[in-house]
Amino acid sequence: MMNTPQRSQWMIGAFLILLMAVTRGHHFASIDHLPSASWAVFFLAGIYLKPLWAFPLLILEAFLLDFAAITFGGVSSFCVTPTYIMLVPAYASMWWAGRWYSKRHQEQWHSLRMMFSSLILGTAVCQIISSGSFYFYSGRFTDPTMVEMINRLIKYSPSQFAAVFFYVGFAIAIHLFLSWFNRTRHAGAKNL
Repeated sequence: MMNTPQRSQWMIGAFLILLMAVTRGHHFASIDHLPSASWAVFFLAGIYLKPLWAFPLLILEAFLLDFAAITFGGVSSFCVTPTYIMLVPAYASMWWAGRWYSKRHQEQWHSLRMMFSSLILGTAVCQIISSGSFYFYSGRFTDPTMVEMINRLIKYSPSQFAAVFFYVGFAIAIHLFLSWFNRTRHAGAKNL
């Protein structure tokens, strides 16, 4: 598993909580035109946060943000149906994709290939679970068909993948910079 010091895990966890709060669509703290980071948050939490209780904590945060937005922020409750509970396995697919990668992580460039494979698979499963369950079982669509579901996946998946890749790419850049900084700092200390 990725060797992240506990202090760093706390800082990363706090940042991920803040990132979800700021970007989860149409909430009181939302930044205009910034895509939701929720899926990426679960993937990154799977990579960096060792405690299993971090997953239900992030699920609770997502629920509370949605509840506050609908109750106090005037956001539409269109997406809140009996299928809302399917966000748990959808987000779990991102979390477990991150955990899977974390166990195989190496500070080498070829490790990125494994990370992106995990990210693509986790995002695809998350998209199928969240969109598929909503489309087929929410009651919002009359006579749902597999053909229409595939058309909806083709239409909406690119923006979901783009958002996830944007945030994970940013996290990779930060990770690489901090790794370089720590190696440089430790190398400089050894030369003194």
